[in-house]
Amino acid sequence: MNAMNQLEMEWRHLDKEGNTCERCSNTGETVRDAYEALRKELAPKGWGVTLKETLLTENEIPESNMILLNGTPIEQLLPDAERSENCCASCGELLGAPTRCRTIERHGRTYETIPVSLILEAANTYIRTKTE
Repeated sequence: MNAMNQLEMEWRHLDKEGNTCERCSNTGETVRDAYEALRKELAPKGWGVTLKETLLTENEIPESNMILLNGTPIEQLLPDAERSENCCASCGELLGAPTRCRTIERHGRTYETIPVSLILEAANTYIRTKTE
């Protein structure tokens, strides 16, 4: 399989002594579900899909809860979506200080946990741009 037919999903999240916040934990579940769905959907089309998990320190919080597809944040692949952040009580408990964490805003809605549907839409947008 050549590099053009490879989709690397990367999920970045806080890791504090083996723990992550509730928001990132829930996103981790949706990322794994999306990964399984994409593997099944894209294999017949000649695409390989890999999943990489990147553990971050408390100094890298702005990158926590980020999902990248071949290095591109999914909010850049979704029309009318943008990166935002809000207070994350779970991170605050883990880190012992008020903490603002990454979210995605789209169509007037804020997503703290990134749903499977947004991940799949971003992946399909990426695939479409590479096969046109």
